[in-house]
Amino acid sequence: MDVDQKYFSNITTRERAIFEGAISMGALFHQFVGTPVNKHTKESLEKAMEESLNLQPAIENVEVTIRFDKLEESMTEFDYTSLTGDMLDVKIHTKVENVKATIRIEFIEELNYPLMYVEDIED
Repeated sequence: MDVDQKYFSNITTRERAIFEGAISMGALFHQFVGTPVNKHTKESLEKAMEESLNLQPAIENVEVTIRFDKLEESMTEFDYTSLTGDMLDVKIHTKVENVKATIRIEFIEELNYPLMYVEDIED
């Protein structure tokens, strides 16, 4: 019995595609929020986040953008700040069999909150 049959037989392929992206998004958020960052390290931090998540099962692509406007708002006199959820704009693209899902986090102004949600599903 393979891993998929043993551990994922109780959910659909669609649910699995969403699960893989969502669990990875949660890991990204809780692993990287609080990381020291400034305008000089922004790109390397984005790349590190993308490369680390791309190692996980079912992940096809990861797009990470640290919002420069939010970064600038948070800068301290020491020329850095800590990464916060409102700075993140991330898309995680997963594929399980023939199902693709896009899981996203972005700061929603009207909610004043960095919302994680399922942006798209292709069956």
